[in-house]
Amino acid sequence: MIRRPVAVVTAFVLFAEGLGIAGLQWFLGTVVDRQKMSLAGLDPDAMSLSTKAGGVVFGLYFVLCGVVALLVALRNRPAAGLGRILLISVAVVHGLLGALTVGLVGWGAFVFMMVVLGLVLLTLMTYDRQGGGADAAAVPEQGAPAAPAAPAAPAAPGGS
Repeated sequence: MIRRPVAVVTAFVLFAEGLGIAGLQWFLGTVVDRQKMSLAGLDPDAMSLSTKAGGVVFGLYFVLCGVVALLVALRNRPAAGLGRILLISVAVVHGLLGALTVGLVGWGAFVFMMVVLGLVLLTLMTYDRQGGGADAAAVPEQGAPAAPAAPAAPAAPGGS
């Protein structure tokens, strides 16, 4: 099936994205620090530190979501509870970032964000709770009583 490879690819993409975001924010914080830039009188050291801290937190968030996707692939079961919430939230984040990047960065970044969004959604949707859609409804669960047989139609009066 395709669900495990999609979940593994999603995990590795989220790992790479987390490292990329953290590295980019660290670089931007260093640039602000070395140039002693200020925005409306804010302390440059505070701006640099908050940029670096925000990048690390955001990067760890993506890495944590990647860990959840990797666990989904390894266990071959859907994410539940906090893991499912994390995957849904990272899908929403990629939708919003895609909408922002199309105007700020360009169509290439938008396409990348939509590909990651699609991977996360495929990871969420291919591991549905029933385990297979319409086929799961036809097969009773293990240990569940079988559905009673339909009663036979009554014989027509005055039959053969």
